Amino acid sequence: MTTDQSAPGGSRPTSRESWAAGGPTLDDTKADDTDPTTGRDAAGETGASAADPDAPDQSGGPDSLPSSAGNDAPHDGSDIPSRSRGADAPRNGTSNDRAVPDKAAGKEDEGDKAAGSDEGGEDRDASGAGGNRDAVPAKGDRWAAFGPAPAPVPTWYGRWGRRLGRLLIHEWTLAAVASLALAVLMTWPTLRYPSHTLPQDYWDPSLQAWQMAWSGHILLTDPAQLWHANAFFPARWSFAFSDTLLGYAPAGMIGSGPEHAILRYNIMFVLAHALATFGAYVLARQLGAGRIGSAVAGVAYTYAPWLLAQAGHLHVVSNGGIPLALAMLARGHGWSLRHGYRPERRHEGWVYAGWLVAAWQLSLGFGIGLPFAYVLAGTVLVAVAIWFAKRIIWRLRRPFGSRLFVANLIGGLIFAGVGILLAIPYFTVAQLHPHAERTIGDIAVFSPPASGFVTAPAESLLWGGLHEGARSILPWHPEMTLLPGFVLYALAAGGLFFSIWTVRQRLLLLAGVLVAMILSMGTEFLGGRYTYVPLFDHLPGWSGIRTPGRLMLWATLLLGLLAAGAVSAYAQRVREISAERIPSWPSPWLRLATLVPLLLVIAEGTNATPHPVVPRQPAAMRSVDGPLLVLPSGQNNDQPVMLWSTSRFQDVVNGGSGFTPRQLADVRRVTMAFPDQTSVDYLRTLGVREVLVLRGRIAGTPWEVSVDAPVDGLGITREEIDGVVVFRL
Repeated sequence: MTTDQSAPGGSRPTSRESWAAGGPTLDDTKADDTDPTTGRDAAGETGASAADPDAPDQSGGPDSLPSSAGNDAPHDGSDIPSRSRGADAPRNGTSNDRAVPDKAAGKEDEGDKAAGSDEGGEDRDASGAGGNRDAVPAKGDRWAAFGPAPAPVPTWYGRWGRRLGRLLIHEWTLAAVASLALAVLMTWPTLRYPSHTLPQDYWDPSLQAWQMAWSGHILLTDPAQLWHANAFFPARWSFAFSDTLLGYAPAGMIGSGPEHAILRYNIMFVLAHALATFGAYVLARQLGAGRIGSAVAGVAYTYAPWLLAQAGHLHVVSNGGIPLALAMLARGHGWSLRHGYRPERRHEGWVYAGWLVAAWQLSLGFGIGLPFAYVLAGTVLVAVAIWFAKRIIWRLRRPFGSRLFVANLIGGLIFAGVGILLAIPYFTVAQLHPHAERTIGDIAVFSPPASGFVTAPAESLLWGGLHEGARSILPWHPEMTLLPGFVLYALAAGGLFFSIWTVRQRLLLLAGVLVAMILSMGTEFLGGRYTYVPLFDHLPGWSGIRTPGRLMLWATLLLGLLAAGAVSAYAQRVREISAERIPSWPSPWLRLATLVPLLLVIAEGTNATPHPVVPRQPAAMRSVDGPLLVLPSGQNNDQPVMLWSTSRFQDVVNGGSGFTPRQLADVRRVTMAFPDQTSVDYLRTLGVREVLVLRGRIAGTPWEVSVDAPVDGLGITREEIDGVVVFRL
């Protein structure tokens, strides 16, 4: 018998002799772990390298399919054990001349019997897999001691430890931890005194802290009353007077009282920044950008200077679900910007996850969620149109699959259902309070001019002081300072000429940036006749968006993707240079140079946001049952009152939102002379039982004198508790 001496571990039969014996040919000895039905190998990876998700996918090609020679080869029914892949290697550490049966003598070696098929008929490989892993060499084999030791069988806790270790060093784990650490740093000092201060001011943040507390409280006690909040008494549907942050309701179920509400707000404020960074990073990676480029996109999207002016609006800062949902949907459909459509990478589980995250983002508020819903709807329509155009016109048939179709159908219905259920209370409010509906004139008040795109808010540490003069000429600068960052502008401009994206993709990204910026200008661009006004007039719910400048969020995301393309190309060039060097390792300065764009974006996003102390809850708020009215009443005064009510959630007439109900306006007007007979009778008609007058806030108001006026004949009592005068009606 001729033997092949190139095989490790000794000689083995040649292909001619193997074929004569009914065994597999040499081609069959090459292990092939690829599943031809799924395109995945034994490790669960696709044809692309698991270490480099950007590597071109080689699965599904001819080379990836298993060889059929061994399967179709005739078998003569001899007693030679059937061999799986790698079966030509010596078994149990013995040499090959013992592994081949002596057919002339009609004998079978005992070692071959031990290494052959087990009782269930399962083939064994060279290491004895599928049977006794600790197989003992045959007796009398004096060379067995020189063979490799059998692989140790890992314990269950060893396997779990390795899995945990791989999880801890996974790219997504590291990206999430880095996003959280950066959020704590970039929002500092939010977590310095998290139970006593709020970022930017204590007006709108107090309202949003109350919203989270109310949703958590009422869902645990009486879910049917969710939309009929304790504020704005006796108005109904008052929880829909502004964006609700309903998606944060689970957090609202933890803790009670104003201090816990403030702490909860600050924690969610930091987590919202972390999620936005992580979501944009994941989206850029899914589209094909490198790690450093994706980090630039994530940081630029989250800490753009214009967003620093929105620090008091948690529903605007909470935008991380947008890029994360887009990344999940792209991943589930096997699509990326750099590699196009790869059907072998489809996974319906990611599609379900993407739609659920999108629905959760919508539940945080329509101010950001409604444009996102229309972008998703437009993306679906364009994708379907392109799909059928290629299938019908170009006769290009690409697999999609019924399971993926069902996942999109169910996920889309869930998203639409959540949107409809959330929209019903808002349409009801619009019917009950027609004066709350905004006009195009209201939009014009908040429409920023073109100069806003190069003007930073006062909260920007780097540019705030330098742009003070430019802000002074803006009619409403908190919503008109829309600078996404000069560094981001420069990187995106460079990405138009030097990028991993194709020229067509760069032009499409640029077109998206221009469209988003034009819409962000509202009525300032050509009066909005051909841009914003058609959306305002024809898209359901679009008239509820008061500040068009917040659409700058989409321009920032697209600018970040352009910048990611440039930075990724730069980092790729550095790797190429390092490969040409001897030794193949770039100098420390060259490696650090790839981090410069990221560091510049972080530096431009540093904040100078004030963190005022929230007014302390009056002790009287914890002792009265309500319904009650707290004076003085006004938009900014009432929002802390809503926060104070989180101890007992008693009904309060006070309330602050995007509009003022007529009844609350009447209460504020009638009670200017309180306590008098007219105001007392009016409040009794509404069902109010207590009126609290805050002595510390009535200086210069009519109550400064009337609070101590005689109440004889009014049928009310007066009591002072810790600087608060309590009138019981």
